[in-house]
Amino acid sequence: MSLLAWIGIFAAWSLFATWVLRWGGAAWMEGWKSLAFVDSWGSLWDEAQIKLYVLCLWIAYGLWFLAGLFVPEWRGLP
Repeated sequence: MSLLAWIGIFAAWSLFATWVLRWGGAAWMEGWKSLAFVDSWGSLWDEAQIKLYVLCLWIAYGLWFLAGLFVPEWRGLP
């Protein structure tokens, strides 16, 4: 994957994570709507749990993004 695509994908994920964490996305997503974003067990979560899940994913993806900047082989799955 090219560096530009790698940065673009992470920027899109960061925008989504910001929407969930700061702009009311978690409140909107609460209940059955979280099925499309989280998973089947996520429909039972409240707003705070959805925010925590997205924050943990954002941190993990951020570390993977940084690693992919310096190790191009890590930019995609085999």
